[in-house]
Amino acid sequence: MQTKALLSEQNVSQMLSTAKDLAHRHKWPVAICVVDDGGHPLGLLRLDHTAPIAGYIATEKARTAALGRRDSKVYEDMINGGRQAFISAPNLKGMLEGGVAIWYEGHCIGAIGVSGVKAEEDAELARLVVDALFSAIRGS
Repeated sequence: MQTKALLSEQNVSQMLSTAKDLAHRHKWPVAICVVDDGGHPLGLLRLDHTAPIAGYIATEKARTAALGRRDSKVYEDMINGGRQAFISAPNLKGMLEGGVAIWYEGHCIGAIGVSGVKAEEDAELARLVVDALFSAIRGS
């Protein structure tokens, strides 16, 4: 039987808090969603002045990254590169940059999705939050 790590409530809270702090520092009105490895939401935060749709988009970006076991930008690039048929892939609705898979000890344990600013800024914030998570894990 295999075993693997899971995101804890504390991990999710830390990630959302870190994302909020970083977003405020950059003055980015964003929504942030953390999901487990099956794409099920564990936490969602929509900051003030963020469009309501951003909460849905952040969730779908995170879900896409978790289910696909790769950053959501891979799918956006694939479609933009001419593979238009991939738009019909089942259960992947967030094929936009800003979803980042979270890998730990060789397993995808979830993902984070960010939406609300430029795509590259969404992805930057998501990556910074994942980096902070692992810095905290290594420090404990």
